[in-house]
Amino acid sequence: MSTRSRAVSAKGVLEYRLRHCRGIPIRARLVCADNSGARTLLLIQVSRFGGRLRRIPAANVGDLVTVSVKSGTPELRKQMMRAIVIRQKFPIRRPDGTRVTFEDNAAVLVTPEGELKGTEIRGPVARESADRWPKLAAMASAII
Repeated sequence: MSTRSRAVSAKGVLEYRLRHCRGIPIRARLVCADNSGARTLLLIQVSRFGGRLRRIPAANVGDLVTVSVKSGTPELRKQMMRAIVIRQKFPIRRPDGTRVTFEDNAAVLVTPEGELKGTEIRGPVARESADRWPKLAAMASAII
């Protein structure tokens, strides 16, 4: 049997995404952290979630999710849209052993093409979501 770990490729470079605790289950309310006009979002579905029988799908920072706009401008209310989770209350454990928590669960709205719907992001953005979405990182005021 090989002495090499499964996570290490032939070149010795890690080729997997770190798994974090999924702290936001479906039916959770999220704060909309951009200036698109939405204020409160309801998490409906997690994209690319490989589930298990009777396990409730959940999202973590950096995940692309489907949300319903619960409060905001009349044009956006009752609309299903895509969003990227940028903050979660549940602690995120990083490879160096530190844990990061935020005050709220927040997301930013995204168009079907992948462009951010707002022009600014309020509050800090988790480094995990900024690394995964470069356009989000360019627009963020603070990355933690």
